[in-house]
Amino acid sequence: MNTDTYSDILELLHREVKPALGCTEPIAVALCVSRAAAAHPDYPNCLERIGKVTVCVSESILKNAMGVGIPGTGQIGLPIAIALAAVGGDWHNGLEVLKGVDSDWILRARALLDRGAVEVRESQCGKLLYAEAKCEFEDGVRTRAIVEDMHDNITYVSVNDEVLVDVRKEECVCEQKSARFLSLEDIYDFACNAELKDLEIIREQIRLNKALSEEGLRGDYGLKVGKTLMCSVMKEVFGETLNTACMGRTAAASDARMSGCPLPAMSNSGSGNQGITVSMPVVSAAEFMHSSDEALLRAVTLSNLVAIHIKSYLGRLSALCGCVVASTGASCGIVMLKGGGVTQMSYAIKNMVGSITGMICDGAKEGCALKLASGVSCALQSAVLAMNGIYARSTDGIIDDDIEKTIENLGKIGASGMKSANHLILDIMLCK
Repeated sequence: MNTDTYSDILELLHREVKPALGCTEPIAVALCVSRAAAAHPDYPNCLERIGKVTVCVSESILKNAMGVGIPGTGQIGLPIAIALAAVGGDWHNGLEVLKGVDSDWILRARALLDRGAVEVRESQCGKLLYAEAKCEFEDGVRTRAIVEDMHDNITYVSVNDEVLVDVRKEECVCEQKSARFLSLEDIYDFACNAELKDLEIIREQIRLNKALSEEGLRGDYGLKVGKTLMCSVMKEVFGETLNTACMGRTAAASDARMSGCPLPAMSNSGSGNQGITVSMPVVSAAEFMHSSDEALLRAVTLSNLVAIHIKSYLGRLSALCGCVVASTGASCGIVMLKGGGVTQMSYAIKNMVGSITGMICDGAKEGCALKLASGVSCALQSAVLAMNGIYARSTDGIIDDDIEKTIENLGKIGASGMKSANHLILDIMLCK
């Protein structure tokens, strides 16, 4: 691999694998609100004089923020996330903008909500990922901020009529086309040969997501999917198998995260659940197989990059559940642990595309753990079949002989084919 390609892939990893506290859609909105509030010339003293906060968000953000827990609050949804960000968020922390939420912070946020100072509207901008926050202060100052295309991509900031930041017309590095230069061969080459010192972000991902999973197994979070799968009473049903460990430990992390656990996840492509899904099944497989630390690190690196590559054809948010993409990456990571190469990984991808393509995203919520468990079980199945030379053929649906074309076809389904489904899903959710 040439030096430029190596550097590009490493940069891609650091751009797409980041710590995030809480579901990234409400957190992106919180980041936007915090940045707008911080534009006041008398910040942070001005936070005691907030008159009103108005937020406009894209339908995909609205869908993913309605029913998800906000870290440390025991509450769900956008309004509490917005209020917390307005009275105490620190935008410098990026996707950990709400780090350190305590009872006093929550009381101040509730006071803002109780006087009707938070308003949420749906934006008609046409973007998949868009949040615009306007803060009005009692001293007459008005501030505004925009986050778009990526969850932490602040493109506009103003105070009154003075523009402080405006990069909306610049070509955004977050546009998912930027990851399309990859191929499965490139990814495998990098994962096999990268300097271990360059993979510290992946080591940290393993650490953070393992901690989140262990917390999910200890506590009673959400639907307790992971905890139930792993409990001793269920051994006669699920057994003490690798499949159970992969499903249970992955689902447990999602149980905790979607319920508002105040521990961060290391995300992938802007999604904490995707970050969990690309890592925890591979961690479980490595432990089950007694793989070395280096083998684990390289396999999780590969899993992340496969997911990033596939996601480049989908866009940040879509009606296709992100666990389809992330569990496909995990399947390839498990293949790598088992000694498979590019051929077997292409088989695993084809098996995944031929099985769970079409799983819908009906918003971020506690039930996401169910989907992650299903995706992970399919990932292990696909990997085992691939290692035995079994794979879905080009006569099957959207599968193509060319693996890159197969990935592109999956992207078309999620990005274009399911657009109307996204509208319908949100309509159903709003009318309940």
